[in-house]
Amino acid sequence: MRFTSLLVELLRARPRLVFWLVTLLFAAVWLTLPTVFFSNPPGDVADVLAFGREHVLGTDLGPPLAFWIADVVFRATGEHMVGIYLVSVLCIIAAFWTLFRLGQLIVGAQQAVLAIILTATIVPFGISNLEFGPSVLAQPLWALVLLNAWRVVGLGRREAWFALSMNAGLLLLTTPTGFLLLGLLVVFMLTTARGRRALASLDPIYALVVVAVMLLPYLVFLARSDLVLPTLIKGMHGWRDVLARWPEVFGWLVLTLGGVALLSLANSGRLSSDPEQAPVIYRPPVDPLARLFVFFFALAPVVVASLLTAIFGYQDVVGGGGLLLLVCGLAVIVLAGDLIYLRRQRLLRVMWGWIIAAPALFVMGTLFVQPWIGSSEVPTMIPASDIGAFFGDSYQRRTGQPLTAIAGDPQLAALIAFSAPRRPHLLLDGAPQRTPWMTTTKFGENGGLVVWRAADTAGTPPDAIARRFPGLVPEVPRSFQRYLNGRQPPLRIGWGIVRPRSTAAM
Repeated sequence: MRFTSLLVELLRARPRLVFWLVTLLFAAVWLTLPTVFFSNPPGDVADVLAFGREHVLGTDLGPPLAFWIADVVFRATGEHMVGIYLVSVLCIIAAFWTLFRLGQLIVGAQQAVLAIILTATIVPFGISNLEFGPSVLAQPLWALVLLNAWRVVGLGRREAWFALSMNAGLLLLTTPTGFLLLGLLVVFMLTTARGRRALASLDPIYALVVVAVMLLPYLVFLARSDLVLPTLIKGMHGWRDVLARWPEVFGWLVLTLGGVALLSLANSGRLSSDPEQAPVIYRPPVDPLARLFVFFFALAPVVVASLLTAIFGYQDVVGGGGLLLLVCGLAVIVLAGDLIYLRRQRLLRVMWGWIIAAPALFVMGTLFVQPWIGSSEVPTMIPASDIGAFFGDSYQRRTGQPLTAIAGDPQLAALIAFSAPRRPHLLLDGAPQRTPWMTTTKFGENGGLVVWRAADTAGTPPDAIARRFPGLVPEVPRSFQRYLNGRQPPLRIGWGIVRPRSTAAM
């Protein structure tokens, strides 16, 4: 007798309901974890907030859209980090929903849900999406580009050109990787008959005009800036180094698909003694162009971006794993065939649950175990709010003015820049070209706070900081208890005040 679980029956009858159950469960895990356990935002979120408050047209980190959104959300939520975590989760939900809609057009709603279930197991969609920034915001925008591109190319809907142009413009205002992804889209359209037919009209010209108008301010910034080209050239490797590095980057991306591979293996018919007893998820035959479309955008971004990462010597893969692997779950479903048998349903449910929970458990293990067994600091355990409140209050007590600028150790300075009252401007004094809104001269005139990690109880500043701020008088270092110290010593921060010249003259 064939056994079919309630979940499978729901998948057949109410695929959208199953989609929302899966997506909201996934989102709840990654919203709860940082909100409850992080006392400091992960990754480069502090830099994103510091850059976003300046509302500049671009930085060396890329186009401005993600930074502006981060600043608006942070202000709107009373400067609580929960707003940033929430917008990250909303980006995941929007990306999954758009991918589900694309899957509906290609493989039908039921198998589209299976694609989302697989996509949720891809590692970068969990851990990396805690770090709101260009790579996170780009995921739903890239999904929208693919959805409307398929409407244009595969379904021949000319009215989708306008939506495609808007999505493309927003993607280019979010991440430099957008130029790569849209270039691949143009390659796909030029190399397919229906793609060339879609291009043989005035619609692409109008779309190009829309994109150009949206990008004009950022393009002016790029033309006047000297940040982009030096950043690209500085890390370029020779071909031998590229050949050695590229397999490592590509292999890491493939490794993050381990959850997809495990579920596919557990559902393999070769391991079943009676495959005909398994319930079947059916789809109509897939358009050959749709098959090519999915496979192309599952493989090409990964190959090209990993190669560029190796060429330019980036530490992190270009664009981020979540952006590059967005279509891989759908590609597995397309490859699986018109009939997908769900074998060993209970085992599949348990495995999926553990695969989803494993990254979250790993993060929690890092938070609570590493302080006891490791020598390296857990960045999310730093008490950001306490540090910001102390230094903001100390500066105002000594100068009679609110803290308006912060410099010194890049990590600590960025942390204070978002957590101190009135959010002081960030100066990266070691690389001042990255923060053009605050020069060393302006810092000296208006005053500010300089911080560093103190190596002794006297709070002697490092030589590099002492050279950049001559005459800086160190204050007594301040120690802070982390969320969990473990075997690590308290965090000791040295600091000194550069008094405003008007105050010094008095």
